[in-house]
Amino acid sequence: MSKWFFAADRGGTFTDVIGVSPSGNTLTSKVLSESSLFNDSVVQGIRNILNIHPNQKLPLESIERVRIGTTVATNALLERKGADTSLIITEGFRDLLEIGNQARPSLFDLSIVKPEQLYHSVKEVSERLNSDGEVIRELDEERLKSIITRHKEFTKSDVAKKILDEWDNFRPKFLKVMPTEYRRALEEIKAEKLNNIVAAE
Repeated sequence: MSKWFFAADRGGTFTDVIGVSPSGNTLTSKVLSESSLFNDSVVQGIRNILNIHPNQKLPLESIERVRIGTTVATNALLERKGADTSLIITEGFRDLLEIGNQARPSLFDLSIVKPEQLYHSVKEVSERLNSDGEVIRELDEERLKSIITRHKEFTKSDVAKKILDEWDNFRPKFLKVMPTEYRRALEEIKAEKLNNIVAAE
């Protein structure tokens, strides 16, 4: 190895950074994930390892690669924190994620406790594709625009969007081009400049 390699784990409280030098030596740094003393905890961890002053630029020519993992999103899911989300889904399938695939940890348990859904509301849009990605029912763009408008008026939450397709359409090895209806719906949402868009495939 002729350059530095860094690996970082950014948690909710601390960020751990490991650096492997060109000679193979391993150094570590642990910093707060959020601090008024620096803008980015991973960059700060790298600075500590390389002993670089805050006013100095990182020697990018000496760094081969940086890998970053984080538990921030995982923690947000487990703790149910973060922005409220709305699920926009094909008409007739509002219960799809709640029903799931019928997998149960204890098959004969008579007291089933369903997991809490991550979204706070569900909106249905008229559209449908077949297993080949061909349009069976055109996307109702006016309905989609109406949903987005009301969403922006009554909440500042983000939108999680999913257009139902047959299973094979969502598998990368089969889906080489995003279906037209899916792409049109996604562009409608992006055009409204909401904070974050999550498009599930």
